[in-house]
Amino acid sequence: MAEQTQRPKVTGRAFYESIGSPKMVLAPMVDQSEFAWRMLTRSFLPPEIRLLSYTPMIHARLFAETPQYRTHNLETARKQVPPHGGNPTNIQLDGNPQFDRPLIVQFCANDPDVLLQAARHVEPFCDAVDLNLGCPQGIARKGRYGAFLQDEQDTIYRLINNLHKKLSVPVTAKIRILDTREKTLDYAKMVLSAGTSIITVHGRQRDQKGHKTGLADWNMIRYLRENLPADTVIFANGNILQHHDIQECLDATGADGVMSAEANLYDPTVFAEPPPVGSEGREYWRGRDGKGGFRMDAVLRRYLDIIYKFVMEREPPEREPLFIVEDLSQDRNEKTNGSTATIGLGTTIETSSPSTTNSSTTRAKTRSRDTEDEGNDEPQSSKKKLKKEQRRKGKREARQKYTSPNLTVIQPHLFKLLRALVTRHTHVRDALASCRNCGMESFEEVLRMVEEVTKSGILEYEREREEYGEGPPRDAVDEGYKSASSTKSVAGASENLATAKMLAGPGEINTEATFVTADSSPEHLADKISNPPANPAATSTDLENKDAPTASIDKVEACKRPWWVCQPHVRPLPHEALAKGAISLSKKEMKEANNCVEQKS
Repeated sequence: MAEQTQRPKVTGRAFYESIGSPKMVLAPMVDQSEFAWRMLTRSFLPPEIRLLSYTPMIHARLFAETPQYRTHNLETARKQVPPHGGNPTNIQLDGNPQFDRPLIVQFCANDPDVLLQAARHVEPFCDAVDLNLGCPQGIARKGRYGAFLQDEQDTIYRLINNLHKKLSVPVTAKIRILDTREKTLDYAKMVLSAGTSIITVHGRQRDQKGHKTGLADWNMIRYLRENLPADTVIFANGNILQHHDIQECLDATGADGVMSAEANLYDPTVFAEPPPVGSEGREYWRGRDGKGGFRMDAVLRRYLDIIYKFVMEREPPEREPLFIVEDLSQDRNEKTNGSTATIGLGTTIETSSPSTTNSSTTRAKTRSRDTEDEGNDEPQSSKKKLKKEQRRKGKREARQKYTSPNLTVIQPHLFKLLRALVTRHTHVRDALASCRNCGMESFEEVLRMVEEVTKSGILEYEREREEYGEGPPRDAVDEGYKSASSTKSVAGASENLATAKMLAGPGEINTEATFVTADSSPEHLADKISNPPANPAATSTDLENKDAPTASIDKVEACKRPWWVCQPHVRPLPHEALAKGAISLSKKEMKEANNCVEQKS
């Protein structure tokens, strides 16, 4: 690979324009926005769309001092991240100018010199370096970084200004809002004066996390837009669940770009436009109500293929086409004619007689045409060589299993991606749970199971659809449904299919739901304490009251999709979580709430 050439340093809006003025930004997430996931997210976008991506948050001190930590967190070269000034000709994954740009590397730090030392390792491989000032977790409090540095604004200034003066790439920062507009504006001005080229504003305060996440304050971001210099580049972060939320956020805040974090983990296609009606293909599903989304089995396939191609450095296994309902009519014609159909270029589907149809015998046997005429007899020496090569691949995979950050996070990624599916199909959940520190074969088995239950779900949906006079002939759907639900791997799921609805019901409000209100103030809590529900069931009634402006039910209904379709996770409102017992007030919060009650009385 050719050596990278260092571009002249540009800052501010000129830098933003130099990377294509991206409107969509993939957020930095601890152990979650690694190379393979970034590539998966980009794969759903057309080439003309520039997605700006961030690496996972990296601990600056560990990165500066520990070579092993560097190689585990940033694969610019497979053996070691070269020191500052080293020859970057061995770049393989992170920051590759051919397919992983624009890219910003994020660090957490509290020492300007250590942060600079760490940043110098990565400046040849990224477009900018970002300082994390938004992490609200307990480990950030203990380590004195992230959102807990907002109490040490002099330290923040020195961290940013040192990078701004001494790095060859621009500096950016991601902050959270403070408790007033005036404090937040002063905070943002300080960060910009230190030399930040782009400021990302997460519209939540430091204590808004977990069940207290609440809504991000878009009005606060709009206030900053209107009161900061006009050429300031601002990214808005928060309240993004679906694709249309991106434009709504841009309109409401006036921001230059929109960053998505959690929504992308549950639906990595969140930045992609839905295909036109009639052009869904095999990866996108659209229901009779017009709502749709990318299928989980399709997204999982893409993800594993990226792992094979870029991380494992070998070709993905050949796979049969994903099932769509139109295949049923085609199968009926094939069985009638006793023929073999061709689906796609160079791919054949062999059918069997109806009497022997089940998911194991009717699974499409896919093969390339250039290998169809090859004989089955191989010399013994060739077989030995093949086995030897397979063992070598297994050993390489085992070594990569413990070193590549792209392999160690597959399982946690899939638990989020498949959340709605594994909640219903526990045998898939159990198989995924056993995949930790396993080879790709285990994840291939999970993929196979996901494809089978997805086929069953689609067929069940079509059975219901046919009752309303839509869809293919009922006998074709019945035949396909019996075939899909007769296998051992979906035996447990088939019982649920007979009784469960295809779309999430009201009972999933608290478990399938990031879009919530932020009002956990003492005054609001005091109102809840002084006006408790007449009975425990009243709290559930509140959730079903669609006229209540503080209920999450509307957003849950808007995001609701069949369980085989990628969909966001909508958190319950803080007061809903409190009423359900998911959270409890701390002694300090209870004291403040009681004081408010006394003042009201």
